[in-house]
Amino acid sequence: MSEVLVRWNGLPPEEAVREILPCCGSRTWATRMVLKRPVQDEVSLLATSDVVWQSLSEPDWLEAFGSHPRIGETRAENTGPVQSSTWSAEEQQKAARGDEAVKMALMWGNREYEQKFGRIFIVCATGISASEILEILRRRLHNDEATELRQAAEEQRQIMHIRLKKWLA
Repeated sequence: MSEVLVRWNGLPPEEAVREILPCCGSRTWATRMVLKRPVQDEVSLLATSDVVWQSLSEPDWLEAFGSHPRIGETRAENTGPVQSSTWSAEEQQKAARGDEAVKMALMWGNREYEQKFGRIFIVCATGISASEILEILRRRLHNDEATELRQAAEEQRQIMHIRLKKWLA
């Protein structure tokens, strides 16, 4: 078992919630993850995370989405833990290097998305360029509400996996 998991498994519940919260942004998710302790290894952690994530309600998912900054920005509207902001900046690193025209198109695409769906656009941006993100955004703007909510939840799940692995490292 990793040293991080040994320590986390032994933390008081509220402290354990605070520690894992930046990996997702949903307080309900973090609380339920703590209730699933002890977690033995990375595989178990990721599997437990998926089960908990799938059991959450739409408002819990929206809370997690709200913990992210818009693509191309550095701060989330719902300011969360510093670790979450740091990870977001790392995840958007490649996207931040886009040319100005692409960045402007992303800004307008984000606004269009928010008008249509009432929340920020969530995409697992790790390792993809600003132009690739713009293409994904444009494609997802054609989704209906239910399809898009499921897609955003899947993107958030992928982000959680990346962050949980970083947390364990």
